[in-house]
Amino acid sequence: MSRTAMNPAKAALTKTLRREAGRWLKSAREAAGLTQAELAEMTGLRYYTFVSQVENGLGRVPIETQAIWAQSLGLDPSQFARTLLRYYEPELHRLLFEGVSDEAADDVDVDDGMAERAAQG
Repeated sequence: MSRTAMNPAKAALTKTLRREAGRWLKSAREAAGLTQAELAEMTGLRYYTFVSQVENGLGRVPIETQAIWAQSLGLDPSQFARTLLRYYEPELHRLLFEGVSDEAADDVDVDDGMAERAAQG
């Protein structure tokens, strides 16, 4: 029996957080002016349907590809990974970052990435 099967409340929370992460990623993609197919191509995915699945909360961005996703979206990879960690592993995020003085680092603003791309020309 899996852990989530033993704890329905945790399974429901995980599902909710994955959907929230998906909404955040979709917002970031749209702010970057990319289609799902374009993001899939930029991140080396064979099919855009994986992007769709992640945006719908049915999957998650693998750790080993988070940097390329962030770069493709024009976001800082460290901030991107930290934000995803808050959705994917909230307890680990709390343990690592609770009480950290850089509160602004907890939230990656999609508009920040747009401003950074605009400044780069």
